[in-house]
Amino acid sequence: MDLERPHRWTRALGHLGTLGWTIAGLVLAAAVWSIVVASGRLPRQLFPSVPEILAAGLRLWTDGLLVDDVTASLRRAAVGFAIGAVSGIVLAVITASTAPGRNLLQPVLRVFSPIPTIGLVPLAILWFGLGENSKTLVIALGVFVPVWISSHAGLNSTPTDYLMAARCLGARRWQTLREVVLPEAAPDIAAGLRVGAAMSFVLIVVAEMTGTTSGIGYRISQAQLFSQADRLIFCLVVLGLLGALCDLLINAVTTPFTRWAREER
Repeated sequence: MDLERPHRWTRALGHLGTLGWTIAGLVLAAAVWSIVVASGRLPRQLFPSVPEILAAGLRLWTDGLLVDDVTASLRRAAVGFAIGAVSGIVLAVITASTAPGRNLLQPVLRVFSPIPTIGLVPLAILWFGLGENSKTLVIALGVFVPVWISSHAGLNSTPTDYLMAARCLGARRWQTLREVVLPEAAPDIAAGLRVGAAMSFVLIVVAEMTGTTSGIGYRISQAQLFSQADRLIFCLVVLGLLGALCDLLINAVTTPFTRWAREER
């Protein structure tokens, strides 16, 4: 028990160090922005100062718009992420573990995966209209691609020695998948989930620009329409912070399944 304490302290100090560097980076970015704006070489209406950006955010908060927008965007991103992530992992198992999946489904997915998800927005609107279903579809497709690619690669990279050992011990096919292949592919699956989560926040902006009156993407679109650079920049910062927090959450959830890979490095 005592031997574990130094490791816990080391991890805690590592997390604090990462947080410290993150805060320092944000402060540095704000300082550089302030210096550039103060130089007077750029139009003030398009390049507001940090206090002006914060004031715009405060107005959104006091008007009750910020909480509603963040809630709406998080709900849409979460639903789309869940659908895309589950679909990506399930289809990765099928394409990596079954002959029909490798021969029939994998080629189709490889043709589909390079298509930009943003290019599917008009098709989603044609199919589902301007409601929530089209937004969910766009986000789910954007999440699906990196999750499937990363998970498929991880499931296919299991060392042959591990598979042979499981077979010699009498493990059945699905038992091997559950106890050998999936744990071995866990780091790749986790990486795909983190990329997919980032994509969900990228696509939420596109998805919310039409057919809605709430959400960070809608607020960004309105700010651009009325040349409110301070409000637009604040919304972008909020979106970035939400994405970073989501990445930390996924990393924390997947760490118990990927700790072995970190210990081997």
